[in-house]
Amino acid sequence: MPHANPPNPARSSTLGQHCPGYRERGFTLIELMITVAIVSILAAVAYPSYTEYVRRGRLAEATGELGTMRVRLEQFYQDSRPNNYGSTAAACGVAVPASPSFTYTCNWGAGGTSQTFLITATGKASAGMSGYAFTIDNTNAHATTAYPGAAGLPAACWLKRKGDTC
Repeated sequence: MPHANPPNPARSSTLGQHCPGYRERGFTLIELMITVAIVSILAAVAYPSYTEYVRRGRLAEATGELGTMRVRLEQFYQDSRPNNYGSTAAACGVAVPASPSFTYTCNWGAGGTSQTFLITATGKASAGMSGYAFTIDNTNAHATTAYPGAAGLPAACWLKRKGDTC
């Protein structure tokens, strides 16, 4: 007697009747809700850490650009005759970088002489950096003049994290 073929599960709408113990595959609503809740909790914890990480990266960009501009101004000073830090009374001798996070300004002759300069990086509100300002001068003195939540400003260093002190 020929053996009957077992039913094809792909074609059977009554799979449970032919295969006892077989269960339809899928997720229940409660399983999906638990997964969404876990992902939401993880996101709520991770997002502030991520934004702090991005902010610290932008602060590092600003202080790095200030250091680079200082070096370029020293090179300009060595190459210019007579030695000074600017090409005119209103402009420093180097180009001010463009940045999406900070606005850079360079003032030379701030002490009444062409032998001084002050470079400032001021945070842009459009990048979420409003309230931050850093400076460097011809003596390589670093200062934080504005930092949200920081006390004792201006500080004689570049603050890079909440709670930093000089």
